[in-house]
Amino acid sequence: MSRQRLIALLTAFAVALGLALLVPLASTASAAAGCVGAWSSSSVYTGGMSASYNSHNWQAKWWTQGETPGVAEVWADQGACGGGSTTPPSSGSFVVSEAQFNQMFPNRNSFYTYSGLTAALSAYPGFATTGSDTVKKQEAAAFLANVSHETGGLVYIVEQNTANYPHYCDATQPYGCPAGQSAYYGRGPIQLSWNFNYKAAGDALGIDLLHNPNLVQSDSAIAWKTGLWYWNTQSGPGTMTPHNAMVNGAGFGETIRSINGSIECNGGNPAQVQSRINAYQSFVSILGVPAGGNLSC
Repeated sequence: MSRQRLIALLTAFAVALGLALLVPLASTASAAAGCVGAWSSSSVYTGGMSASYNSHNWQAKWWTQGETPGVAEVWADQGACGGGSTTPPSSGSFVVSEAQFNQMFPNRNSFYTYSGLTAALSAYPGFATTGSDTVKKQEAAAFLANVSHETGGLVYIVEQNTANYPHYCDATQPYGCPAGQSAYYGRGPIQLSWNFNYKAAGDALGIDLLHNPNLVQSDSAIAWKTGLWYWNTQSGPGTMTPHNAMVNGAGFGETIRSINGSIECNGGNPAQVQSRINAYQSFVSILGVPAGGNLSC
């Protein structure tokens, strides 16, 4: 008997006896104006139980564990919620105001919303909240400058060179490329690409991006979350995460190295490096803080 089937039977037995089973069950609170307890991939949910995910409340139709709300049909959408752990932080809590964001990206694609960005911030609460006020603004500027470079000023949602699309499937991975050979092309603010990156980002965020990579180009908050995932957790070809580079004083140049390494750094493409630096200097100016040292790589 499978573990999930065993847990289901034990859950039913415990309910019949009026006992509390020692498995991580979610809140049974009904959907309301506020967000109920946040969905957890490790929690067991039975029919009628609720959880919040991506600023919506969801109700389980039957027993489930590890099936993502909004992706698996077991979940019924109860509508947007306001309040609770998955509520986007107010715009005033982010060091970049909406007016400053619009100033940075005057020609941005409407997909890249400010509300999508602020909704994504809860995934990595240390981002732009660590260190002094100057460091917080420098980190936000550094992230947005690299994002600007990767997307042509938040214009492009997907990679423009379609000839590259079939190259991003590493079939040697044990899970392969279930969404298709050409499904894992660059998407979002840091152009998430390759099947293994979609899986890693999805696993970290609790979203099945391996099977549903199009979520990164159809849901603004998810797109921003993938950018923040890379920024806060991946060192790429560098030696540190971009987040650590900014909060520990290594400088903007090390964020470039962590994103594109020798392709741009060490003389690889000085024009591209300068483009990123120019954006960063413009953004820190908008935020009213100095750029700091070590701008190049």
